[in-house]
Amino acid sequence: MSTTRPYSPGDRGPEPSPEPSGASGPSQGDARGAGTSDGGTAAVAPGSPGGRQVRRLSFDDASGVVPLARDFARQALYAWGWLPAATADRRAAAEDVLLVVSELVTNACLHAEGPDAMVLGCDNKVIRVEVSDRGTGQPAPRTPHRAGRPGGHGMFIVQRLCLDWGVTRAQGVAGKTVWAELGAAPA
Repeated sequence: MSTTRPYSPGDRGPEPSPEPSGASGPSQGDARGAGTSDGGTAAVAPGSPGGRQVRRLSFDDASGVVPLARDFARQALYAWGWLPAATADRRAAAEDVLLVVSELVTNACLHAEGPDAMVLGCDNKVIRVEVSDRGTGQPAPRTPHRAGRPGGHGMFIVQRLCLDWGVTRAQGVAGKTVWAELGAAPA
């Protein structure tokens, strides 16, 4: 697991930059996605095999951001066919996504100034969760991990559940984006 690569190894490369304000719609050339009732929109990225689907949620002036993020992610999982789950393995995979969303957003609340936005991306192999904030800290699993003690488990959980995770910072902009990737649910 890496905390330094801007994106996981492979041929996907970095995600396209989100639009600066509010929920983003598809960029030019994207297929139009249906807007969601909670302010996020869906898009299919152009040129992606099987169509990479992306949804973005802005946390501007939002309260209760952790449940908001979980509900938004749950709606995306339904739209992408991960839910309702046909098998216990598929249900567990969807629950892992929701747990990672909760942990990343909670960390932005506790250790930064709260989250700015969340981007979820899905292709036929991987779901990518990105949470942006204005914090300067560097998230890391607590070492040594103390399972019996309260608190400090967030990044340990992310590390254990995800294929990979890391942090990206934009040049000249305060804050960071913490990303995590989970494998697609087994068929």
